[in-house]
Amino acid sequence: MTKLILQSGNDWTRKKITSAIDSERILLQRALQKTEDKVKAFEQRHGNGDRTSLYGKIDDMELVEWEGEIEVLQRLREQLASLQEITIEYQ
Repeated sequence: MTKLILQSGNDWTRKKITSAIDSERILLQRALQKTEDKVKAFEQRHGNGDRTSLYGKIDDMELVEWEGEIEVLQRLREQLASLQEITIEYQ
């Protein structure tokens, strides 16, 4: 859990920080959805096996792109989870 302690009596500053975190969360959710869609499309075409089972059966570049999307998906999930666990304490 991440706790952000904000010492400011300025409502505009408080709203801006909250808004920035919310905006980033929304961007990550959109990116996550797009990446999930790409992975699902690939898996619908080729099955959801692993690299070894797909090697030699599909274009190498497409396989590399799929693996890259899997890595991006994991990072996006971690980043989104990190943002979602932030609590803000105003002082």
